[in-house]
Amino acid sequence: MALLQISEPGQSTAPHERRLAAGIDLGTTNSLIASVRSGVAETLADADGDHLLPSVVRYTTEGPPLVGRIALDAETTDPLNTIASVKRLMGRGVGDVKSLGAHLPYEFVPGTSDMPLLHTCRGDISPVEVSADILRVLKTRAEQTLGGELDGVVITVPAYFDDAQRQATRDAGKLAGLQVLRLLNEPTAAAVAYGLDRGSEGVTAIYDLGGGTFDISILRLNRGVFEVMATAGDTALGGDDIDRVVAQWIMQEAGIGEDAGHGALRHLMQVARTAKEALTEVPATTVSVPVAGADDWSGSLTREQFDELVSPLVQKTLSPCRRVLRDAGIRVSDVQAVVLVGGSTRVPLVRSKVAGFFGRDPLVDIDPDRVVAVGAAIQADILAGNKPDDDMLLLDVIPLSLGLETMGGLAEKIIPRNTTIPTARAQEFTTFKDGQTAMSLHVVQGERELVSDCRSLGQFELRDIPPMVAGSARIRVSFQVDADGLLNVTAEEQVKGVQSSIEVKPSYGLNDREIETMLKDSMAHAQDDMEQRRLREQQVEADRVLEALEAALAEDGDQLLEAGERRRIDAAAAALRQAGKGPDYRVIRRAIEDVEQASSDYVDRRMNENIRKAMAGHRVDEFESS
Repeated sequence: MALLQISEPGQSTAPHERRLAAGIDLGTTNSLIASVRSGVAETLADADGDHLLPSVVRYTTEGPPLVGRIALDAETTDPLNTIASVKRLMGRGVGDVKSLGAHLPYEFVPGTSDMPLLHTCRGDISPVEVSADILRVLKTRAEQTLGGELDGVVITVPAYFDDAQRQATRDAGKLAGLQVLRLLNEPTAAAVAYGLDRGSEGVTAIYDLGGGTFDISILRLNRGVFEVMATAGDTALGGDDIDRVVAQWIMQEAGIGEDAGHGALRHLMQVARTAKEALTEVPATTVSVPVAGADDWSGSLTREQFDELVSPLVQKTLSPCRRVLRDAGIRVSDVQAVVLVGGSTRVPLVRSKVAGFFGRDPLVDIDPDRVVAVGAAIQADILAGNKPDDDMLLLDVIPLSLGLETMGGLAEKIIPRNTTIPTARAQEFTTFKDGQTAMSLHVVQGERELVSDCRSLGQFELRDIPPMVAGSARIRVSFQVDADGLLNVTAEEQVKGVQSSIEVKPSYGLNDREIETMLKDSMAHAQDDMEQRRLREQQVEADRVLEALEAALAEDGDQLLEAGERRRIDAAAAALRQAGKGPDYRVIRRAIEDVEQASSDYVDRRMNENIRKAMAGHRVDEFESS
């Protein structure tokens, strides 16, 4: 009898056949792709043997875009069509890019959404499209090396990427024709690469300083479970900023002005980067740049001078390190290992500062440029189903709190920052006015008490709510954050069952310093925020009391009130309106109490009258029997 070979849906018909999976580090300066081959995760090289692909794309009038080193060579001769460091633009809005404008030698044009477009000779191109062009080259490299089409990839993102930046990265993967299995935080990928899940248990710090972003994460490793305890960082701090400081020093020494032109400025950044890399090995290096209308300038930059120039930037990374320890609830002495990730950690000053802060030498066994891609490849191999018995579990966290706007412009946090993902949280809300049949929901991200101090992520409406008395409706709002850190919000009215939802996909991200500022401000303004929250809450309560009183007076005030009583109630209501405009929540609360006291007899009279009307035409025993 012939035997049938049966497999689970989505699995290969041959149980021993491996699915081709890869991990991608989509970096600011360089990108890599890695895969597990013969049980070993390794980065894949191109035909010339290069593992690093410069994250640079050049657009020309004919032919496909040029990606990598061939594009990098055109940075100074064709700067407006050669896009570098595009990762810094992912998920950002027009306003965010304008704040970066002086540092970005490109021409931007507004798109149909808030996403800025880069003007090139091939037309207006979004940062997502530029990233997709980089990913296509990596995809082709992997498929040629592995001998088949990729079944799925894991793409890494900075732990401090917000929802918009993660969505933009996933969209770039889809545009490149990739099946994105997971977005994995870069520090977590580095921990996987080091095999920390198979090593000694305990607490590890992952210090990740790349070309454009900085992350610091604290992980607890316990029996194969990766738990990210807390994360912090800066999405606009990295090697590019170090290069810019060195370039500014060169401009000052050589007498070059800010109006030097796009090509000259790009060349200065290249020279600065070369000097930075040289000073990781030697105590001094010679710097030479052309000067318009004069002889070339040449000078010497020592490591001591370099350290002095970049020390403020390196020192800036230590503040998030302190905060992440506080958020994790641990001391420096509790950290048992420190892992360095990102090419910028090759800078000697960075290594010495990190060692000094944590009181131990960091681990640098794996090339910091490759470690993230290697970790992503290991995770991709597991998610593709090549290791069904592997029980490694990754528990990441969200970097900033997620919540909703409530009456008075208050931010109600639904999911606090550093909550383990994936996660789902729900909270019930109600209507503010009698007969309200719709509710607008505004999703925000941040740590402050007022919506105006947080970042708006998206808005949607819940309609067809059954008309009820204010406060009677029950609206259950559910927040779901998946393993990629992406958010979905659903609102459901509990009586009629009507639903509305939104996949939060804004076309912009947080600006340069916003995430860092959000957390600093949440601590610096904690007392002020609490005072503001109390004020807004009392103002909302005052509006509710006044609205209910006015409705009652309009209905039966003339019938149930004597002239003296009406004057007292009107005076108390006027005082409450005036108090509501003031800055003191205590005054508003007392004014509310005065209104309630002035109208207490009227409220009792209305209740008695309503009971009398309800009982008219009925016997008392009818109510007793019911």
